[in-house]
Amino acid sequence: MAERTQTQDAAPQRQFDAIAMEVFSNRMLSITENMAIHMMRSSYSAQIKERRDFSVGIFDAQGRLIAQGTHIPIHLGSLLGSVEALLARYRITDMVEGDAFICNDPYLAGGTHMPDVSIVTPVFIDGQVAAFAANIGHHSDLGGAVPGSISPDARSIFEEGLRLPIIRIARGGEIDEDLLNLIAANSRMPEERRLDLRVQVAVNVRGGDETRALFKRMGLANAQAAVEDVFAYTAERLRRRISALPAGEHTFRTWLDDDGAGSGPVPIVVTAKTGGNALHLDLEGTGPQAGGAFNVPASALRATVYYCVKALLDPELMPNSGMFEAVTISAPKGSIANPNYPAATGVRSNTCQKIAGAVFGAFRGLVPTDRQIASSHDLLPSFFFSGVNPETGRFYVCAETVGGGSGARENDDGADAIHVHITNSLNLPTEAMENEYPLLCEGYSLAVDSGGAGRQRGGLGIVRHVRALQDNTVFSARSDAYIHGAEGIYGGRTGGLSSVIRNAGRADEQVLPTKVPNLVLAAGESIRVQTPGGGGFGPCDERPLGEIARDLRDGIITQSAAERDYGAARVREALNLL
Repeated sequence: MAERTQTQDAAPQRQFDAIAMEVFSNRMLSITENMAIHMMRSSYSAQIKERRDFSVGIFDAQGRLIAQGTHIPIHLGSLLGSVEALLARYRITDMVEGDAFICNDPYLAGGTHMPDVSIVTPVFIDGQVAAFAANIGHHSDLGGAVPGSISPDARSIFEEGLRLPIIRIARGGEIDEDLLNLIAANSRMPEERRLDLRVQVAVNVRGGDETRALFKRMGLANAQAAVEDVFAYTAERLRRRISALPAGEHTFRTWLDDDGAGSGPVPIVVTAKTGGNALHLDLEGTGPQAGGAFNVPASALRATVYYCVKALLDPELMPNSGMFEAVTISAPKGSIANPNYPAATGVRSNTCQKIAGAVFGAFRGLVPTDRQIASSHDLLPSFFFSGVNPETGRFYVCAETVGGGSGARENDDGADAIHVHITNSLNLPTEAMENEYPLLCEGYSLAVDSGGAGRQRGGLGIVRHVRALQDNTVFSARSDAYIHGAEGIYGGRTGGLSSVIRNAGRADEQVLPTKVPNLVLAAGESIRVQTPGGGGFGPCDERPLGEIARDLRDGIITQSAAERDYGAARVREALNLL
């Protein structure tokens, strides 16, 4: 029942017990899933309890990832960065049982943007650090120039809220109330910060207890050997996937429409270089550092690339540090993908989505057609409403990231209304929005005609229409793709574009930029956000009539758009099938 494999560095072949590794890995994943359940159920903010904008992980004593909860891929960067920052700042011998450490800063502590706050807790066995439990939660506000702490036109990190280097927040099991009060005082919603941070500390205690129990049951030496085996197996398995790729270089270019500060289009370029059992992703040619907040710190770039490699080459690969060994990354210093301090990074997710789309595009030259995909909406469109809730008298921030259309594949239409790539949070339910905030959701639907046409059509974007019920409601948005839509492949057409409209359908309707930093709304005013669709796959004239008929019947496309894309004669034939 054993599987034999060869690591890159070891001369003799190494023997693994495949069953034992699978059991151990699933035990560790079960621990992270339990941590996630407790974090979701115990948290105070809608960001975590409803949208599930958080992640958890277990690391070994050397700071290597053993298991990450199945949540948001970009959070891998912050989790890795926070544990690395901890080990660089503190000696393990200076830690005691019950300690916990906090951080968020992209430059000081391996974070990716300020609202994502990490808590790292050492796990002790017989007086020695045997592992680390870690989690990250997106906090609705940590101060800064705008509510929500994310502004697309921020010019430096100093405008984006409270910067936290790695620092001890709990000592011997007691939370440092002074530090907790300092953090809370820098938020527009101090009570929410206090409660969510306490939950994060408690979640790690839970994960640490379960990890300790497993390691002690196995025996610490056996557990450490199991960790090494899993790392080595994962590394070798990925190397074999890479070595099966054709050698060469393949480049793909995509675009951000602007950098958040009024620039022209910004190119995002990825070249995949393969040969032997190593893979290098090079971002040479990517545009310069953004004047706004679209810059990508190192931790976010790493997480984006690792996600892409796993998704493209081996989706069932165990998520641990073994998968990092065969992959290298480079990006020009001073580019939007490798910015100089103190560049703002609050909207890094949109650029990361474009980088992921470019990696997927570059791999079209490396994987067979049935594993290729047209470009997806490759964004994280998001909006913020904030103000004082008249029912509570307290300040609120309602934030949501909105899905869009995924790209079509050779034999499948793209998925409608879905997050893609490095984000995986849920939508904010309309009931939760209207219950917690002075807002009314007047529309929540698919964006008709937004999927790129083709033999297989791209997925549809989303329309979210929200009305303010209170004067002095502040609206902010961060999106893109109002110029460049998701590209089709093999003759498929481009997906639909983004839009943000104030007071849609009224005489005073106003088309807004897709990047809005701080717009004050009066009671009764509304915002309509539309997200992009995915690109199509294959020529339009090859789409089966039955599929055209189904789309018309279901309201996926209008008749005029269908006639434009598929021809009036074919549409008449399709209508006869209804």
